[in-house]
Amino acid sequence: MPSADADHQTPAVLRAAENKGPPLVKKTTLALRAGGVLGAAALLSLAAPLAASAHVHVEPGQAEAGSYSTLTFKVPNESADAGTVRFVVDLPTDTPFTSVSYEPVPGWSTEVATGALPEPVDIDGATVTTAPVTVTWTADEGAQIAPGQFQQFVISAGAVPDTGSILLPSHQEYSDGSVVDWDEPAPASGEEPEHPAPTLYVNDTPPDEGHSDSHAVGEGADASSDASSDDAAVSASGDSDASSTAGVAFGIGGLAFGAVALVVSVVALTRRPAAGGRGGRSSGGSTS
Repeated sequence: MPSADADHQTPAVLRAAENKGPPLVKKTTLALRAGGVLGAAALLSLAAPLAASAHVHVEPGQAEAGSYSTLTFKVPNESADAGTVRFVVDLPTDTPFTSVSYEPVPGWSTEVATGALPEPVDIDGATVTTAPVTVTWTADEGAQIAPGQFQQFVISAGAVPDTGSILLPSHQEYSDGSVVDWDEPAPASGEEPEHPAPTLYVNDTPPDEGHSDSHAVGEGADASSDASSDDAAVSASGDSDASSTAGVAFGIGGLAFGAVALVVSVVALTRRPAAGGRGGRSSGGSTS
């Protein structure tokens, strides 16, 4: 017959074995939650640099006064569930282009609209009262810029006015009826707004290049102004590419870290039955 001491020990041992369950469940739940949080953070860190680079912009960003320039508007689709079906560029009316033509885009129709200027403008001794005011690209039936895609729209515009810079506000319409207006000018600080307007710099120095030029002067650079401008452009482009690459690299690293955390949480979950088994054997040994 079992001794009295064994009878008194059995409930205590069983309670000790049963008490092993809840802490393991809590640890497993915390591990799963941690894995989920880390995974979500990794996805956000990857999406942030990609979203930041997905803006409508014009290339090249600079042109010489008096020239006829080929301008390319790069239009990424930023919606996850709708396609871009119309894109409109507003042309300047205070410093107008006198001539605008476009490159045909398969699956899209294009219209250059001419309108009256708010005030007459003197260009090379001639009074100009009308000029091209908008360019509109409209997708044909069944065509669109789908999620994850981009499209380039090209025009030839001139003569480029002798001015500081030319703002080219743009409007992106989606298949669900929503419209994104890319019409915010860059502030004096050079910080990019949420929806920056494509800008063509003529006599003004682009913000990024101005920063690079100042840095070069601070180091005592004595190159010619043309060479400094070229170096600044290369530096700005290199910095932008490096920043974009670093952002993607950090995002991928975050995804890998989240995956490791998820594996750790799964391992913790699969170890739960084994822990219960060890508790059962300990209880049985005490009651024999």
